[in-house]
Amino acid sequence: MNATTPPTAAVIVIGNEVLSGRTQDRNLVFLAERLAALGIPVMEARVIRDEEAAIIAAVDICRATYTYVFTTGGIGPTHDDITSAAIARAFGVPLLRDPRAVGLLQQHYATDQLNEARLKMANIPQGADLLDNPVSRAPGFRLGNVFVLPGVPAIMRAMFDGLAPTLKGGPPVIARTISAFTTEGAIAQPLGEIQAEHPAVEIGSYPFVRAGRLGVSLVVRATDGAAVAAAAQAVSAMLIQAGAEPIEE
Repeated sequence: MNATTPPTAAVIVIGNEVLSGRTQDRNLVFLAERLAALGIPVMEARVIRDEEAAIIAAVDICRATYTYVFTTGGIGPTHDDITSAAIARAFGVPLLRDPRAVGLLQQHYATDQLNEARLKMANIPQGADLLDNPVSRAPGFRLGNVFVLPGVPAIMRAMFDGLAPTLKGGPPVIARTISAFTTEGAIAQPLGEIQAEHPAVEIGSYPFVRAGRLGVSLVVRATDGAAVAAAAQAVSAMLIQAGAEPIEE
């Protein structure tokens, strides 16, 4: 990333349990919000299987496209936790039993509890930097611009809090939400005109139902606060003209 290129990010959620619907992913929302606050917008998110070829393909594409890549899931002690090995393959480096990671696990587990399955969590791609895990000690790692994090939300969040200061962000993304009880069809044309008149901002339209009433939340986003304010004012005026009462949330 050079001085004129704004940083970007991608999130890769790894896990058959997410794709099957058995587990609801909560990590993407957290990462998208935290990264946006750091001025690193998430430009792409993928949910993929616990499959080596799929992991390698997704990581290779994303790390060549975005400033930062964050993976979640697949670094535990079970047979289907293959993310670390896949990342090593993607970078063309061996997966090694890292003595630093072993030492961290020894701090957390009694000697008779530190079995081979748990020691698997100390297998780290050669050359990777460890990411501190203040909850259960089993580390994540960073290799190049790829951050490999666990899928358990509480652990992932604690780990991200530790690595966040190392990220080089840009201006934070500012967002304002204006809602109204109207429909997208009723405001689609004037909303499109506002978007065209304010190209520096992104305006998203999100329908909802509250107490049996249809409504729309219009979210204005940009890194330029003045541009966001101007577009939000135009959105509010448009809603009033359409006969709806704008509610800023």
